Amino acid sequence: MFDLHRLRLLRELKHRGTLAAVAAALSYAPSSVSQQLSQLEAEVGVPLLEPIGRRVRLTEQAEILVAHTEAVLERLERAEADIATSLADLTGTLRIASFQTAALALIPTALSLLRDLHPALRVHVTHMEPEQALPALQARDFDLVLAEEYPGNPNPRPAELEQEDLLDDPLRLALPDTGDSPDTDGPTDALRSLADRPWVMEPEGTPARHWAMTLCRNAGFEPDVRFETTDLLLHLRLVERGHAAAFLPDLVWSGRHPTVPLRQLPRGQRARRVFTVVRRGRSGHPAILACRNALSRAVALDSGQA
Repeated sequence: MFDLHRLRLLRELKHRGTLAAVAAALSYAPSSVSQQLSQLEAEVGVPLLEPIGRRVRLTEQAEILVAHTEAVLERLERAEADIATSLADLTGTLRIASFQTAALALIPTALSLLRDLHPALRVHVTHMEPEQALPALQARDFDLVLAEEYPGNPNPRPAELEQEDLLDDPLRLALPDTGDSPDTDGPTDALRSLADRPWVMEPEGTPARHWAMTLCRNAGFEPDVRFETTDLLLHLRLVERGHAAAFLPDLVWSGRHPTVPLRQLPRGQRARRVFTVVRRGRSGHPAILACRNALSRAVALDSGQA
């Protein structure tokens, strides 16, 4: 029989990439992690790691072990969910990661609902963009992630993660409030009329930036991106002060009236998908079910449907 603890260390190395990252995540010394993995190699009887410069990578046999470890851990999570379901009170800690606008618009209401229904449940929320949060979910740093997907830019769908749609969040062109908003015939014309204006967008390499650049290029121009940030409240402030044009989701208003002129975007580009993600085998846990229900109710309350 292989030692499950050592198998989990091997799995951590698969997801985190380096011995130092595994040690930091688990509060171990790197030498301790290395020693445990060496002992696992002795148990298995074949090499599990091979050096690549100053790093190591998993051998084919190590990858086989990790796949089986994932299946064991998924089964254990199902067992944990079954035990939690059998209890009268919902307790423990639920770890959530959320991107900014969902955290601002939905998380506070969802937390209030969870507190009222399950006062013994401790909820820990981290603001983190999906590009970082989803790998962290796979590494078991979080239990649930709020993520987004932009039109025409589908996210990777790892087999070990399960998604559940939460809402379609409308996206709109936000015009700098300069008093001379363009009078145009349609969405593409409105977009093209801002070709010579400065823009604020999310940083290069993010799905939102790729989507925004593609949208502008399809309208026939290369945007003059002078401001880059993941903070959509800063996007809004720059638009309000007349410094830039932007693409803003409706969640940024969170029930408030828009403070800048907005225009519709071209068809097929008018909403991003917002969804929750959990590890496979975790979706039946009562804390996950309660959280997803609270988020759905928060969406309804924010849209005035409840």
